[in-house]
Amino acid sequence: MDYIERIKKIKSEKKITNDKLSEMTGIPLGTLSKIMAGISDSPKLSNIVAIAEALGCSLDYIVSGVPENNNNFLLTSNEIEFIEAYRKLDPYSQNIVNTVAKMEAERAELASVSVSEKKSIAPKRAKILSTPSTVSGVGKRSILLYDLSVSAGTGVYLDDAETSEITIPDNDKTRIADFALRINGSSMEPKYHDGDIVLVEDTDSVEVGELGIFVLDGNGYFKMFGGDRLISLNKDYGDILLHGYSEVVCCGKVVGRLKKRV
Repeated sequence: MDYIERIKKIKSEKKITNDKLSEMTGIPLGTLSKIMAGISDSPKLSNIVAIAEALGCSLDYIVSGVPENNNNFLLTSNEIEFIEAYRKLDPYSQNIVNTVAKMEAERAELASVSVSEKKSIAPKRAKILSTPSTVSGVGKRSILLYDLSVSAGTGVYLDDAETSEITIPDNDKTRIADFALRINGSSMEPKYHDGDIVLVEDTDSVEVGELGIFVLDGNGYFKMFGGDRLISLNKDYGDILLHGYSEVVCCGKVVGRLKKRV
């Protein structure tokens, strides 16, 4: 169970809707919906703290599943400062920090164990040292791929997203992308096909005629925005009228597509 599932569990038990939680925390409904849908890969620590306080549970429980803070453990000011600074880094810098942190954790572990135990740990440390950066050269950068299979057809749920890190070209066209999503379905053909990976800029709105990722009552769609409706490029699919949904959220603007080999 991850932090989103724990939040949903308490919301369900206390019968708190997203609208009510938004009111209780002061978090905009669109931002809260992104967090609950798993679209927001780096929610602000202050937002998670606000959610924990509104739901009447500890931050430890939301983040790690610890049911009660019996040891009165809290993040230190230095730890909070480090987390906030880390979230401002680009994927390349985060990868460097992650690698150094793993190496230092291994070094500390090696310093505290016996000689026999060190022999079993050494190969694992060697693997970390030999692992190349995900950004392999000039003109490349890392980006998170959300394995949501976002629908280009009838819609799929966006909960329980899994992510992986992929390397993409670093140029003027791709630099505005914040994350990537995989398409499922044929409603955006002939330009976009089932299995294609699209690049997405994190934004709360798109202009009429632009392509975006939308969440309608918990279901995710890749469509063209038509003002009062979502439009498919494939004429075999009808428009989706937005007035029939209680919750409509734009999760990003589609700014490109990766080649199949990625």
